[in-house]
Amino acid sequence: MSGHNESILREPLITGKNITYAQMTDEILLPVENKPNRAWWIGFIVALCGATLWVVAVSYTFWFGIGAWGLNKTVGWAWDITGFVWWVGIGHAGTLISAVLLLFRQNWRNSINRSAEAMTIFAVICAATYVVSHMGRPWLAYWVLPLPNQFGSLWVNFNSPLVWDMFAISTYFSVSLLFWYTGLLPDIATIRDRAAGVRKKVYTILSFGWNGNVKTWQRFEAVSLILAGISTPLVLSVHTIVSMDFATSVIPGWHTTIFPPYFVAGAIFSGFAMVLTLLLVVRKVLGLENYITMFHIESMNKIIILTGSIVGVAYLTEFFIAWYSGSEYEQYAFINRSTGPFWWAYWMMMTCNVISPQLLWFKKIRTNIAATWILSIVVNIGMWFERFVIIVTSLHRDYLPSSWTDFTPTWVDVSVFVGSIGVFFTLFLLFLRVLPSIAIAEVKLLLKSASEQAKKELIEEGHLDKEQVADYVGSLEKFDSVNLEDYAKK
Repeated sequence: MSGHNESILREPLITGKNITYAQMTDEILLPVENKPNRAWWIGFIVALCGATLWVVAVSYTFWFGIGAWGLNKTVGWAWDITGFVWWVGIGHAGTLISAVLLLFRQNWRNSINRSAEAMTIFAVICAATYVVSHMGRPWLAYWVLPLPNQFGSLWVNFNSPLVWDMFAISTYFSVSLLFWYTGLLPDIATIRDRAAGVRKKVYTILSFGWNGNVKTWQRFEAVSLILAGISTPLVLSVHTIVSMDFATSVIPGWHTTIFPPYFVAGAIFSGFAMVLTLLLVVRKVLGLENYITMFHIESMNKIIILTGSIVGVAYLTEFFIAWYSGSEYEQYAFINRSTGPFWWAYWMMMTCNVISPQLLWFKKIRTNIAATWILSIVVNIGMWFERFVIIVTSLHRDYLPSSWTDFTPTWVDVSVFVGSIGVFFTLFLLFLRVLPSIAIAEVKLLLKSASEQAKKELIEEGHLDKEQVADYVGSLEKFDSVNLEDYAKK
């Protein structure tokens, strides 16, 4: 699935010299085949503490009911739906990187798609926990499914966007899981062939008899393209349907047609930010600088600039439409967002989502590891506040001033959200221990065409003139995994 027309002037997707296929396999499988290092244990223990907090908070909710949350007669949705929409949004980048970039033959996806897909699976799991939790009667969760039951002809309300959520998210999760696991098969077979004892038996079962012959690879590529074609509409449909939870209501601030594209852009925005948050740490701790290069980081930053700008335009459009509508209720909803009791949340959202991404226009910032990592966290903080602002500020002051009230979260609200982050990182760290974080088979396709050593061979063979060599070497200055002294000798 690699292109054959790689430009010799294009920045390399793999850096380093004298890299062999065997070396690539050894380096990528190092955390899988060896005991975890100290950094992994520290991260896992912290994440596990968060997951334990989640178990306690959710158990408390199930035992005492959702009255344990800070909800009241006016604010019936708050941190629960905020967390749900936030996690669904984070899960969007994985499918975009896997499916859309595959169909467009963007080879830079090969180094980051595996971790992004895993992130998608775990984020959707965290989102699903909110769906069950806020039902109030979680033991009746199966009622959202259109299944025959003991009550006879009791069916779900297909006109409800909440039922659409169930269909959209379950489909998204199923296809994403299948896509992720299909891509894992050749790498699982590699681990199987290198393992022994019980590990070999486990990976043999998981590899589904992968033998690596030509027919197997042909089917693998055909299935990957089919799943990519199926997944691509889901990137647009899932968060569109989530946005309809709000857009189909008559609440001022919600009843708007801009929500579907606005939510999709925001989902990609937050999803790519989370990919950077994870991969910048994984890249450093696991020593994968040669495979996750500054080209990958800068490319993701450019997508963050684009989607962040779209989100900023959406914010301004909401205010314009509220003014243009002539509806005093709609106008007040947005004035209240920016100047009311929750003004601090609104301006936190604007600062994190609109202002901070603009720093990435500067090349020095978007190619700086520390700055990128901090900004990726800032973006996800801002996207959480965006969902909080949309939900709570539109509910706490409705049509009747007599029912106006504020919202204050309880320790259970906070613990469920913080705990869900712990669950996410626990699952992700376990993933790093048992499966390769980079798609070995796909990255190997780039070694002979898009790697630094392949391009260096072209220079040594005289395929580039001095001006072209100078331009190429100049583009490598931002790479922290390239030794420019190797080119000074040429």
